[in-house]
Amino acid sequence: MDSLLLFLGVDLLLVCTPGPDWLYVIARGLGQGRRAALTAVAGVCAGYLVYTVAVTAGLAAAVRAYPAVLPVLRYAGAAYLTLLAVRMLLAARRGARAAAPEPAAPLNTAAVARQSMLTALLNPKALLLFVSLLPQFTDTGAALPVGAQLALLGALHILLCGLVYSAVGLTAARVGGAVRSPGRGLTRISAGLLLVVAAVTAAP
Repeated sequence: MDSLLLFLGVDLLLVCTPGPDWLYVIARGLGQGRRAALTAVAGVCAGYLVYTVAVTAGLAAAVRAYPAVLPVLRYAGAAYLTLLAVRMLLAARRGARAAAPEPAAPLNTAAVARQSMLTALLNPKALLLFVSLLPQFTDTGAALPVGAQLALLGALHILLCGLVYSAVGLTAARVGGAVRSPGRGLTRISAGLLLVVAAVTAAP
């Protein structure tokens, strides 16, 4: 029990520290509102669920055996986020060239969920958290098997992320809603945030 409480304390501190996934959820909330923000949170948490299953199946050992996977993930994630930012900027530019403001396109929830999940999976810092943090709080002498312990810790991490990221995303959506106008300024700001996320992701 003491080990579990310690994990929750450490993990909550990490979850509350702004990082790439924080900024990604903020970008979605600012540019597209609360539904997009919550969809982004769901997608990110789905990516974390994949990592939980993978770590339970032995991913930590695989990453230690093949450390070159981390820089590959880092640059792939940065490239993907840059692509998303460029697409948003091009959409804003097309809108600015129109003679009259165009109605906002309906939110493609499935696309946001897919992009969010892929963003989480291509975030090497998230992978490192699952690979390095979770195993430290397992006990080989406990009645619960190590695999089950990893699954429990991963589920608790996902729960904390869902709660904290939802609060962050909804706050961003509220700010975005307060300043939203027919212009494309918020889209550009959201694209800029994604470029920041890409830079943070690419950083060693």
